[in-house]
Amino acid sequence: KSIIVLLTLISSCYSLFTTIRPKYRSTTISSGILFSSSLHNDIIIRNNTDASSFTETTRSTTSPSAMWHRNRRKQMIQKYASQIIPLEQQSHGLFVGLPLLILSNISLVFMAIRCSTNMSQLLLFALFPGSILSLWQLQILHDVLHSSLLPKPSYRNPSKSMRFVIKHRRKIQNNILFWGSMPSAFGYYLYLQYGHLTHHKNHGGGEVSLATLFNSTQKDFEDGDILFTAHRMKLLGDVGPTFSFGKQNVTMSISKAGFSLWREGCALRNAIAFTLSFLFERCLLIINDFVVAITGKNFFFPNKPQEFHREAATYCRMAVMVRLVLCFAAKSWRPLLFLALVETLWSIPPHPACAMFITNHGSEKSDDGCIPSSSTYAGSWYSFLTLGTNYHVEHHDFPTIPLHKLWKLRNEIAPEYYRIQGNDNLYGIMRKTFRKPDFYSCMNANVITP
Repeated sequence: KSIIVLLTLISSCYSLFTTIRPKYRSTTISSGILFSSSLHNDIIIRNNTDASSFTETTRSTTSPSAMWHRNRRKQMIQKYASQIIPLEQQSHGLFVGLPLLILSNISLVFMAIRCSTNMSQLLLFALFPGSILSLWQLQILHDVLHSSLLPKPSYRNPSKSMRFVIKHRRKIQNNILFWGSMPSAFGYYLYLQYGHLTHHKNHGGGEVSLATLFNSTQKDFEDGDILFTAHRMKLLGDVGPTFSFGKQNVTMSISKAGFSLWREGCALRNAIAFTLSFLFERCLLIINDFVVAITGKNFFFPNKPQEFHREAATYCRMAVMVRLVLCFAAKSWRPLLFLALVETLWSIPPHPACAMFITNHGSEKSDDGCIPSSSTYAGSWYSFLTLGTNYHVEHHDFPTIPLHKLWKLRNEIAPEYYRIQGNDNLYGIMRKTFRKPDFYSCMNANVITP
């Protein structure tokens, strides 16, 4: 009953805040406001809402797929600046995301302990609502990373408390990202902290491979999503990681070993292979967290700077401590099993959220070339279930718009830039994706759709 009441409260909070429609004045936007910090200051508003006042600076390493989104964004701003700019500068998810994050994490703690006495109950609650709450945890932290949870410095007429939040927003964001990712079994923190923003800049880049990620000497991952997509999509480049045993170098990749079992046309076989390799890797990640917590080093990334290993060890030690506390409170190891399941189940079939997870960066062919990103439109219930993550094209077009506001781009502001159909068959999507694996984010394409 407590869980039902809690979920009802979560649903009510979400429904309440997403029905709010702020009224923006179509007036001049103040100059010098950064509104795309998640893309490393790539786009800066110089003067006002006139499209001619925008300048875009890009790095030579930006992938063609990322440039596809930047070009779309530039076109949309030219047409709809008076609607899009306020959405980026004035909207935030503080009163939506933060309450949901707190409620989700409290619910996960409660269920991890309470369900540990009954395995059937544990499995049932891990599937629902546990997996959904874990997905919400990830997506709210994702908003934190993109600076869209807290009010931005451009926020108009802030109250005294809002001014405090804006003044200390970086410190607050870092704390929410760190502590808000607990409880977890392997956690989302390290991926978000080191691999997601670079994903926005590099996804689909042919020079980024598994070997590149594991052998890298830089602190951030070149594209953190490759660690997931390798389980289900074709990639260019060499495989990693490589370990040295005496005089021999041995390359081992769970994701590619699982992917090698795929057979084109065999959707069920491929879905099983994906599920098993993904689950096995998640189990090893849990063990690896304990290793990192004890040794202070992540041996999968031996060449990364000491700062990376120190920060990773700090997180792993705190996360492991939380896990042990939960197991001690339940007098069982099952809370760890529960957390591992809730973090994994939403991303594998037959979970409905799997449809968006496995298709967000494919290589869809069009008359003009290749389309590197896709959204999943299966109705308002699905957007609620995934907390707006299904609007993936919209998110890459405008990363600093909060997830619960992304629907406005397709439904109200610029519908001509997005797919009209809204009745996607989720299991049809999964069946098609597993039947014939695709390249990741147009990685092998010669031409990206204009």
